[in-house]
Amino acid sequence: MKGSISEFLDLVAVERVGGVLSRYFEVARVIREWQGRGPVIVYRVEGCPQDSASNLVDLRFKLYKALGVNSDDEAYTKLLNAMSNPAKPYVVGAPKLREAGEGLWEVPAARFYEKEAGPYISSAIFIACYDGVCNASVHRILVRDKLVGVVRVVPRHLWELYTRARSRGQDLPVTVVIGVHPAVMLAAASSPRFGVFEIDVASKLLGNLQVYESPIHGNPVPLGSAIVIEGLLSRDMAEEGPYVDVIGTYDRVRMQPMLKVLKVYINVDELTHVILSGGLESSMLIGFPREAAIWDAVSKVVARVHKVRLTPASGGWLHAIISIDKRHEGDAKNAIIAAFAAHPSLKHVIVVDSDIDPDNPSEVEWAIATRFQADEDLIIIRNVRGSTLDPSSRDGLTAKMGIDATKPLNAGIEYEKPRIPLEHKEIA
Repeated sequence: MKGSISEFLDLVAVERVGGVLSRYFEVARVIREWQGRGPVIVYRVEGCPQDSASNLVDLRFKLYKALGVNSDDEAYTKLLNAMSNPAKPYVVGAPKLREAGEGLWEVPAARFYEKEAGPYISSAIFIACYDGVCNASVHRILVRDKLVGVVRVVPRHLWELYTRARSRGQDLPVTVVIGVHPAVMLAAASSPRFGVFEIDVASKLLGNLQVYESPIHGNPVPLGSAIVIEGLLSRDMAEEGPYVDVIGTYDRVRMQPMLKVLKVYINVDELTHVILSGGLESSMLIGFPREAAIWDAVSKVVARVHKVRLTPASGGWLHAIISIDKRHEGDAKNAIIAAFAAHPSLKHVIVVDSDIDPDNPSEVEWAIATRFQADEDLIIIRNVRGSTLDPSSRDGLTAKMGIDATKPLNAGIEYEKPRIPLEHKEIA
């Protein structure tokens, strides 16, 4: 596979949005209007020579399509296996590319919310190989000029490579790709151990990913990438932000590395990708790999995990709802502890029985109302490391809460969730 958006569009419904959309707020309004409605939307952004697509995986069934699976368990297993047993992609010749004379202004950068610092590229995958280690991860880019951007780099694997280069007085060579198959995007949003290359994870997910060497740095690039940017993650810093992050709050202004663009290449036959941060697609992409980690960890301490949901309202990041089969008193509390260990940014966890659907907030609230006692079923952990995205945290320190909303093992009819039969039967 080329790893392109066009390959994925053959599997799902597509809605064409007419006209040319302004990169200032109109793109955001259209994405939000269509998210959750079913189809992928395709449209043209002003100044861009290619069509863009959004809401690729705003709904779970589309993520299943992207991974070629039919259930959560299959999807989690496939992703975890790909991170543990990645596969090298096939190296092929480069496609026909053209240089973008206007640089980053030919990329669908958009200003999504009113108080953001400027137009942002929201779906950029940074590929860097340094010191014998390759990494691919998703980072936002604030566009300052056609050859200059500012990149938010959180202190994880790309930051490690950047710090190594900087300590030697070097800028870090990076290749940025935009517009790839959702499985490639999901792999780049996952967190395998340092040294596992996310492009290899994507190759395992897709089965036969084709890549070529980028024109300047020679980094492996999926054949179907719509845009390829060759640049340097500079030692020079500039202000980045405000930007609305995944949890739907304005992230603060920070000094971040500048992206010095060498060349922007365009594959005019492919579609680019725009993600509305704080929307359903960003929640799914960032949350699903962490759901898999939680599912794996909780499955080791309870008999059966039915569903794990990192909620869209928490950006797919801060709140988890987990349904389990309970075999022993204390299973739910063990599940809570395992979830916090698997996803350290997690703030609140609710554990429910298998008769409660985590996708239904009313059922979850009913379980809390009828199966939870605060003096026995509440876990609070104070002054622990959480998510810096949470504006209520104190320098990343937070309090975490777990709610055991499961019924007792010897529960009687008073704990049952009432059902209305589909047909009437006479009672003897």
